[in-house]
Amino acid sequence: MEYNFIGKTILIAEDEEVSRFFFEKALKRTRANLFFVKDGLEAVELVKENTEIDLVLMDIRLPRMDGIEATSRIKAMIPELPVIIQTAYALQSAHEEALSSGCDDYITKPIKIETLLSILHKHLIF
Repeated sequence: MEYNFIGKTILIAEDEEVSRFFFEKALKRTRANLFFVKDGLEAVELVKENTEIDLVLMDIRLPRMDGIEATSRIKAMIPELPVIIQTAYALQSAHEEALSSGCDDYITKPIKIETLLSILHKHLIF
């Protein structure tokens, strides 16, 4: 399926360069605007400063502020902003912790491109 996210802005909070490269390549064909930050604190600050962000793709393990805390703070500011937690840790406890932070969805690494695009579509195209 071909996904078109023209006019949508996605914030990707990811500290691993390989993962950032994956997201950039996977999402390039959707034509979404992409912002990248390397830690949870930067993610919270960018959401606070930029009203154009339509969705946040948040790694659970980030420096300075983890993805769980960053998600909680973002949801406290803008409850309707979709936040999708992504993690390499597929433990049930991590999933429950992510959901309790207010995230809207959860995806585990290694991420399949089609799964990622389908989840983004669900939250970006109402």
